[in-house]
Amino acid sequence: MTGFLFRIQVKSAWYDTAKENYVVDNRRTKANRRQIIKVNYVHSDFDFAIIYIEDINVFYVMPSEVFISYGSEIHLVESTKRQRKPKSSVFREAWEQISSRAASVETPE
Repeated sequence: MTGFLFRIQVKSAWYDTAKENYVVDNRRTKANRRQIIKVNYVHSDFDFAIIYIEDINVFYVMPSEVFISYGSEIHLVESTKRQRKPKSSVFREAWEQISSRAASVETPE
């Protein structure tokens, strides 16, 4: 049996009271004593991003190409007051994406 190794980027979301949603920065942050530099990720950095919302114990599982396609932040709406679900809702607790990708990878003979 052959195993698969996926690179995972784990991010934590925080609640933005002004916008009433959860936010995650989808950039790499480098810091030293003098400055903070934010750099965009590229597709080859990781395979999946796992976003965790600790307040409500919810995970979002996004392929890297989706995660990096957003601007500088991803806003996750957990309110049921909306008329329609946000685009990000398909990634809520979408753990099957990882197993689906593993199944689609061809194994050498």
